[in-house]
Amino acid sequence: MSQTVHISVVVPVCNEAENVGPLAQEIHAALAQFRSDTVVSEIIFVDDGSTDATVAALQSARANGIPELRIIRHQQRSGQSTAVCTGVRVARAEWIATLDGDGQNDPADIPQLIAAQQQDAELRLIMGNRTTRRDTWLRRLSSRVANGVRGSMLSDGTPDTGCGIKVFHRETFLDLPRFDHMHRFLPALFQRAGAKVISVPVAHRPRTRGTSKYGLNNRLWVGIVDLFGVMWLIRRKTARNTIREE
Repeated sequence: MSQTVHISVVVPVCNEAENVGPLAQEIHAALAQFRSDTVVSEIIFVDDGSTDATVAALQSARANGIPELRIIRHQQRSGQSTAVCTGVRVARAEWIATLDGDGQNDPADIPQLIAAQQQDAELRLIMGNRTTRRDTWLRRLSSRVANGVRGSMLSDGTPDTGCGIKVFHRETFLDLPRFDHMHRFLPALFQRAGAKVISVPVAHRPRTRGTSKYGLNNRLWVGIVDLFGVMWLIRRKTARNTIREE
């Protein structure tokens, strides 16, 4: 009997051996309502050059009741955006859900994002909005500054562009220009492609295992540098759209 993949969940991870097993179990439980004899979902963890036991922990989770778990490996670290792109390329569903691998996004929010997509056929990106952050004051501050700067300069109408949990249309994503850190600018890039984007409130949890891979230098300042590149892409698209032959 042939089966249709309803949703592909892509999770980029690097050195998250303590988190991936419990997270995979949570995602598996959150997707239970989408499983039947003819419909399945898949969970794709993209290991971005981990040097710890992340892959072994994923293999153990797959062997212990999560057969839909797929493990894709980068031999060397390539960054979160590249890991997401890898996962989307190998995914089999029309719609992709992503979330961070640190356990701070709640997989139980995935169904409500899917429900929002099903209620509006024009939607191509449904962003999570972490209304209550469970982070250190420095991460909250850097995120607030980055979101404020991005929002004012890109006018993307998205309060939390850095939120890891989101649902989007696979083919639209694959047509986007790709660059390092592009995952921080998906609302503006989708809108540049003419796609409709909304935000939905989601939960946010404190990190209880492992250590963060981001700090002020590789979260706030890098994002601001990339912002100018995205602005150039938007202007270039607009300029091309205003040229016509009479």
